[in-house]
Amino acid sequence: MMPAARESLLDAAYTALARRPWSAVRMVDVAAVAGVSRQTLYNEFGTKEGLARALVRREADAYLAGVERALATHADPRERLAATAEWTTSAARGNALVRAMLTGCWSERLPSPTLTAVPSASAVPAQRRADGALPSPADFVALVRDRAVAALAGPGTTRSDAFELARSCELVVRLALSCVAAPPGEGGVPGLVKAALTPSHRLGVRTATSS
Repeated sequence: MMPAARESLLDAAYTALARRPWSAVRMVDVAAVAGVSRQTLYNEFGTKEGLARALVRREADAYLAGVERALATHADPRERLAATAEWTTSAARGNALVRAMLTGCWSERLPSPTLTAVPSASAVPAQRRADGALPSPADFVALVRDRAVAALAGPGTTRSDAFELARSCELVVRLALSCVAAPPGEGGVPGLVKAALTPSHRLGVRTATSS
């Protein structure tokens, strides 16, 4: 299947999920909205579970791509981490699947694919990828933390500084996740992050233009 057609199917599934519980989403309707046959849909994703896994994987990838963008938005490391935290909370507010993935709280309206890898007999590479393990909330913490460390660590960063940087980045990620459940007050997420990152937090010196 052409990538554009696959994206159309995932878009159709996402739109259907916004309108009704996943249990009420029908494969035939998803195929019709995407303009392909139901058989084409089954050929690509195998089952409704396969479609759900592919949809969750796509939303996870989109969230992580947003993290990368946020980490490149400013020169100041604290501003970059604040932007990452703000993106995390806004993405979770605007996308029920992202919120579920980050918190582990899957409502009855959503698909709830198993996070572990599942066996696949499909020869479609994208299908095999969707059958792989899906990130857990703890995985997301580690993924975002590691991306932040890679973006912020300067060429002269010592091992001790790298350790402190990793701790600061993980603090920001966990702070952002707490804001998903309990929105912050005045100052919003960026203000909360900057208050938490006191001058004692040793952050990298690499800037957005030199990274």
